[in-house]
Amino acid sequence: MKWSLAAAMIDARDLCELARVAEEVGFDSIAMPDSVFYPETVSADYPYSPDGKRMWAPETPMPDPFIAMTAMAAVTERLRFYTNVLKLPLRDPLLTAKQIATMAVMSDNRIAVGVGLSWIPEEFRFTGTEMRTRGARTDEAIRIVKAVCAGNGPEWVEFHGKHFDFDRLMISPAPDRPVPIYVGGHSEPGLRRAARLADGWISVNAHVDELASAITRLGELRTEYGCADEPFEINVSPTGVRDVDGYRVLAEIGVTECRISPWHFYGADFTSRAARLDSIRRFADEVIRD
Repeated sequence: MKWSLAAAMIDARDLCELARVAEEVGFDSIAMPDSVFYPETVSADYPYSPDGKRMWAPETPMPDPFIAMTAMAAVTERLRFYTNVLKLPLRDPLLTAKQIATMAVMSDNRIAVGVGLSWIPEEFRFTGTEMRTRGARTDEAIRIVKAVCAGNGPEWVEFHGKHFDFDRLMISPAPDRPVPIYVGGHSEPGLRRAARLADGWISVNAHVDELASAITRLGELRTEYGCADEPFEINVSPTGVRDVDGYRVLAEIGVTECRISPWHFYGADFTSRAARLDSIRRFADEVIRD
């Protein structure tokens, strides 16, 4: 099982050092969240808290994930980087594919993209995109990114869908290996999207029982879509798991990568750069190397 460091809400100026330390102690990748802006007023409840309220302050740092991933890739050699998750329907898919292709080439194929839909109506309204069609547009956008980043270098691609339509074009540079696309979400539509279109699935913070249920359903759906024998990543953020035996259980149910914020395990001061780095080293000593 691979180990991923969840680098959410960290000062942009600390990320490159964090990446170097994570690579040094044995982490396999770093996951970067996506938050375009913080609307002062939101007309929908946050889906991942009991009271529907956001758990972070407006000024909490949320660096652009593509820029942050590029900077960290430049100061590391082995570490992979991916978004968890990119709010794809807020973005033009061709411009996004251009950025992803360039990142993949410049990092020597150390980039992957996790995608999600976004739950905030104001994000769609303020960016001039449509929330109602976000699922269908995301499906088409995934296909466009996969076509541009198929791993054959620059080549002619075209797409003719309901929401996006373009004739033959070429984007260069383009990677010589496919860029993995992972889909987030625990809903039935999200699991179906992952099984049908993606190279893997990304969970939210969830208990082992909930993860096991979703993984079982993904297996059923991949069989339904005829792709059960193809490689597929299961990337999770488990709650309630704190020791090696717990992580072994995750591996047994099919998890391929575990996403961790070690500072939360040890009661470290989240805002302290030194405390974060110490917790990364401690987790590597106590868990990864076992």
